[in-house]
Amino acid sequence: MKPKFLSIIVLIVLISETLAAQSWREIKTVEDICKAYPNQMQTMLNQFNLNLPGLEKVKEAQKAGNLAGACFNLLDYYKKSGNAGHLLKEQPSKTDKTNAEADTTLKNVFIVQNVRGEVLWLPNGHRDWHYKGPNNDREWAWLSNRHSQLFQVYQAYLETGNPKYAEYIDEFIRDFIIAGWPYPAEKSSTSVWRGLEVSFRAKVWPAIFYGMLNSDYLSPATRLLILSSLPGHAHYNRNFHGGNNWLTMEISALATVATNFPEYKNSPEWLEYSVKTMTESMKGQVYPDGVQTELTSHYHNVSLHNFVLFKEICDRANYPLPEFFNKTIEQMYSYIAHAVRPDGNRILNNDGDRGSDVNLILEGAEKYRQPEWEYIATNGKSGVKPADGPSYFYPWAGQLISRSGFDNDAHWSFFDVGPWGSGHQHNDKMHISVAAFGRDLLVDAGRFAYTGAVAEKFRPYASGTQGHNSVLFDGKGQQADILVTDKPLSEKHWKITPEFDYAWNSFDKYIDIEGKVKHTRTLLYVRDNFWVIADSIKTDRPRKIDVLWHWHPDCSVHIAGDKTVSTQNERGNLKIIPASNLKWKVKNVKGAEDPELQGWYSEEYNKFEPNFVTIYSTTIEKDAVFFWTLIPYEKEIDEFVAVPISIGSMSVAFAVVQKNKGNWELTIPFSDSSQAKVEFAK
Repeated sequence: MKPKFLSIIVLIVLISETLAAQSWREIKTVEDICKAYPNQMQTMLNQFNLNLPGLEKVKEAQKAGNLAGACFNLLDYYKKSGNAGHLLKEQPSKTDKTNAEADTTLKNVFIVQNVRGEVLWLPNGHRDWHYKGPNNDREWAWLSNRHSQLFQVYQAYLETGNPKYAEYIDEFIRDFIIAGWPYPAEKSSTSVWRGLEVSFRAKVWPAIFYGMLNSDYLSPATRLLILSSLPGHAHYNRNFHGGNNWLTMEISALATVATNFPEYKNSPEWLEYSVKTMTESMKGQVYPDGVQTELTSHYHNVSLHNFVLFKEICDRANYPLPEFFNKTIEQMYSYIAHAVRPDGNRILNNDGDRGSDVNLILEGAEKYRQPEWEYIATNGKSGVKPADGPSYFYPWAGQLISRSGFDNDAHWSFFDVGPWGSGHQHNDKMHISVAAFGRDLLVDAGRFAYTGAVAEKFRPYASGTQGHNSVLFDGKGQQADILVTDKPLSEKHWKITPEFDYAWNSFDKYIDIEGKVKHTRTLLYVRDNFWVIADSIKTDRPRKIDVLWHWHPDCSVHIAGDKTVSTQNERGNLKIIPASNLKWKVKNVKGAEDPELQGWYSEEYNKFEPNFVTIYSTTIEKDAVFFWTLIPYEKEIDEFVAVPISIGSMSVAFAVVQKNKGNWELTIPFSDSSQAKVEFAK
């Protein structure tokens, strides 16, 4: 083919793309959409059961070959249907009020997990819906295509009545749906057609469709585009959904479409499938103690939210759920209430973010009439003081939550002795987090990011043992372990009494380790006083050992001449006293990148900052046992002595003396909780 003809073809393509770009903006009426996309509109009509009462006119018009008439009558039906009463909104009065966050979105600047990116226009006149943000992060593209930013604009419209928000919604949806045709009808991980994004849109669009049902700003063409696209979204979530928390999101979206649009031919089957699949999934992904099997506070909450949403969907549709479904939701709320830190923030573990669970707990307390949860969430300001606690052990999850009480200044710790988890795991067996006096002290490093530049740098650190308060052997961290356990930890692993809490477990799988090594860690918390941790190492050869203590970034950390380490905060402190016959080398590291990453903390996805990590290092020739006493205090600490009295093969005797408080003698077993004992003398 000659170059001249190639140039002509390219020119024709460019002209056609320009015309298409102009045309989609101008498509607003029923006649416009039927003229521009007759095949898509006919396919849409074929998705409906036109034999249902109220759809007679739609059926007659379609049968007569009057496509526009059928579509007009369909929209008229929805205005009168009475569907989705919970989504219907009274239209706001017109004003010129604005919302700063929504105004940012109107500039096509989306803020996704703390990263701001501007979605540009392509030569074809559509936005670049595959744009991966300024860090070329596919997670950014995925999350931007969930349309949470569009829902925010929708809320801004309802709050302000400013037409510019409604007009943006109308144009945004038209652009997205037309640019995304055709629906691929296959499992995908592209920026637009991945299961989670599909599920989120399938929840956002119905809210907008019904919420703006009586608004002149949402054009008839956009309404028909939503009705044409939702069956594809439902089909995707029905046929290509994932498992665990993905399943809860995708299947709740399927039920959302089925119940809000019962006129689709497949809606009855979608709802039946949703109930069957969701109930079976709940059995498989929530342990009998109420903890979601990924063992990540963040995704526990995600699953809970979608289980609750699913129950609300079925309740509105008068579709009964098994009794255990409701009971499991209650247990999931219960776990959150009893695991929460005194300041109201959740556990930061595995791929989670630190954040407040107070409103979620109060929501559960109201739904299930549990004033004890309210008491915990409000630090006793309201509700009823729990008859149990204040510490709790979850034997399937393998988590010990220790507390001195329910007040804001209470001691709190999280000790992880459970399985690896079914997803979003970190190699963090025997990690401990500590908070006291309203302050985080010892912390998990966090999750940083999944993809993009932040993940490339920090992901191995985030998920590795080196980002947790555990032990490295010859510089090596833990390997993957059991995904999901088929039995709880026996009572030999834990004990809770009014005076103390106790738990232990062992681990022996390390990455590229030579020979054999086994780490057993026990924790004994003397209520309202201190923690003692005993580490027992079994090894078949000499080992270099690094014991890590990661501090919250707000903590100022000091190493004393006796190799104790303590914070120097104005209020809320912790002192760590090592005890053994080993010769420790101790150092603080903060924000290190060379020779390896160490001393970094991520409170929230895509956020990170340096923090102090205290590293105790030594070499052992054979089996060894060593101890750590962790003493929380508000501002100053009295003289404190902590030493082992005797070390046996099954347990140790340990003495603690604190000036002005008294003497404690602890029996700390390595494998049998029944032997754990605390004796106190003034």
